[in-house]
Amino acid sequence: MNTPTKRGIRPAVISLGFAGMLVALNAIPGAATPSVGFSSTVLGRGTEMSRASLPLKHGLDIVVARITLTPGGSSGWHSHPGGAIAIIQQGEVTFYSSVGKSDDQQGQSQSGEEGGGRHPHCVITKYTAGQSFVELPGEVGFAKNTGSIDTIIVATFPGVPVGVVGGQRIDQPNPGTCGI
Repeated sequence: MNTPTKRGIRPAVISLGFAGMLVALNAIPGAATPSVGFSSTVLGRGTEMSRASLPLKHGLDIVVARITLTPGGSSGWHSHPGGAIAIIQQGEVTFYSSVGKSDDQQGQSQSGEEGGGRHPHCVITKYTAGQSFVELPGEVGFAKNTGSIDTIIVATFPGVPVGVVGGQRIDQPNPGTCGI
């Protein structure tokens, strides 16, 4: 027999189950342990724009640095043994990445940025405050402040040789691929 009482019991039990689950899930954060004598300061935050990732290797150092580039200032050609994660806190930086042979050899420009010109083996990308990017291990690059104010970058360098001061950066010769 299908009475109105029996038809109403199933939805009532389901509703009660969902209500109980909602109460239980809201109670879980209350069970977390509070911190004591602990504080945290965010040094930088940026939206990742380069779609890259870095491998982390056990037994190597990780270095964090705050970098300031004055207007027109540049990093010089360089690479990083374990790569880098850069967060632009203020200003803007144009990053030139050498991706092959020199300008006198044939190829297609990979630059989508204004002022990139015809440089077939150079990727030119502008990053602004609130953005971040990854430099791959061994990637040869050049960063230039193309803005009108100081550019401040917080960078994390994994894979640095243990105890080597300045080991997060390797100076490189100009590869001749970007016209700078």
